[in-house]
Amino acid sequence: MVAIDPQQLGLEFGSGAFIGAIIGFAAKKIAKILAIIVGLELALFKFLEAKGILSVDWNRLSAGLLKTGEQVQDPGWIAPILSTMSIGVGFTGGFLVGFKKG
Repeated sequence: MVAIDPQQLGLEFGSGAFIGAIIGFAAKKIAKILAIIVGLELALFKFLEAKGILSVDWNRLSAGLLKTGEQVQDPGWIAPILSTMSIGVGFTGGFLVGFKKG
């Protein structure tokens, strides 16, 4: 039987939540900046295309966004995931809180 130390689990959960909150907050800020940059770039492409300076193949440009991702097969990661669940749950909760507050 595995010995569970509640204090260690609490520390792992708390540190995971703290780190997740910081990364979630930063990820939202970075996502906003990237969205603005991409939007401005697409608007510039459309403007230059309207002026006849640039020719944009919109189907080719959007093809990467419309393709679905490949299916991931389970390589047997169940045991490592279960062993680090306290950190992962804390990180996920903190990330969501930080992302929402960002």
